[in-house]
Amino acid sequence: MTGVARPEGFAGLWPLERGVAFLNHGSFGACPREVLDHQAALRAEMEAEPVRFLGRELDGRLDAAREALAVFVGADADDLAFITNATSGVNAIVRSLALSAGDELLTTDHAYAACRNALDFVAARSGARVSVAVLPFPVASPESIVDAVMAKVTPRTRLALLDHITSPTGVILPIERLIAELARRGVETLVDGAHAPGMVPLDLRALGAAYYSANCHKWLCAPKGSAFLWVRRDRQADIHPLTISHGATAARPGRSRFRLEFDWTGTQDPTAWLTVPKAIDYMGGLVPGGWPALMARNRALALAARELLCVAAGTPPPCPDQMIGSLASVILPDSPTMETGWRVRDPLQGRLFDRWRIELPIMRWPAAPKRLLRISAQLYNSPEQYSHLAQALREELAAERPR
Repeated sequence: MTGVARPEGFAGLWPLERGVAFLNHGSFGACPREVLDHQAALRAEMEAEPVRFLGRELDGRLDAAREALAVFVGADADDLAFITNATSGVNAIVRSLALSAGDELLTTDHAYAACRNALDFVAARSGARVSVAVLPFPVASPESIVDAVMAKVTPRTRLALLDHITSPTGVILPIERLIAELARRGVETLVDGAHAPGMVPLDLRALGAAYYSANCHKWLCAPKGSAFLWVRRDRQADIHPLTISHGATAARPGRSRFRLEFDWTGTQDPTAWLTVPKAIDYMGGLVPGGWPALMARNRALALAARELLCVAAGTPPPCPDQMIGSLASVILPDSPTMETGWRVRDPLQGRLFDRWRIELPIMRWPAAPKRLLRISAQLYNSPEQYSHLAQALREELAAERPR
């Protein structure tokens, strides 16, 4: 069987493999050629004179990149730190906390596994406890999410780690309401916003969280290794990067300790961060109406695709339309196999790629044999690719049924 060719036009702007329907933008993102070319030019400049680039000019370049990002996410630039991925930001926060035995760290059963591991690691060292709110799934309403989380809050709850948009299930949580309700109970929130920038509008000043960690390499389509951590001004003195370096003792007029520590943790390639302004401008210029139109286009495609695939799978939509952005999940019949393990593909995922040339994840969620299919929608995707997936899904699920 052959895959559906990716549509020309937008698809031609990405260096994605021809003949593969790439419906998995959500996992690692995909960077357009022009943005990659900009990064390559920056990297060439750095390698031509590393001392000038890293030793004399980097601070100013980072300041300019941070200013552009701050405008996009509704923040003050001095409250942002560039990091390599959202998980490292979550780690920086929870590993900076001074926890005591009996303290509670609250999260949900939809949390990204890597971030849940960070909570467990910190709790094991301090004697704290991780409390997990089991969210209803399928989700009937945002209110049911709020009720489930708030039911797990106790006087010992120190911090809530909540996804803005869940990774395994693709659900936009009612994050503003959750932050406000938790704050009323004296609980600060760390938001894992890995999927949010470029998928939904952001105003970090208004959001009210204490901490927000997010990727630029996903829906902003910046290069891999570009992400940011936002820390509310009153919390910055207690937060440190995972690598303690020169910034811990350095002094520069006009630079906070937060800025000094995060801006330099050792020699590395900063060009992914410096390319973020280019990605914001480039992607926002691809469609009339800019970023709001781009987000709306991707969301409409994801919703239409989800409807088509739910019919093919014979399962109901797992959440209301209002809780979907450009990432969506579809409940599948239980898997006939019980293979588990990190990076071990569900056999259906393997067949969709090998036989149909479709790249997308099958999530064993909440645990095998339960599973979900997760789709992404980016400008390079087309309705025809999801129709192709629906056909493949019908045939593959039929072949799985006992005869």
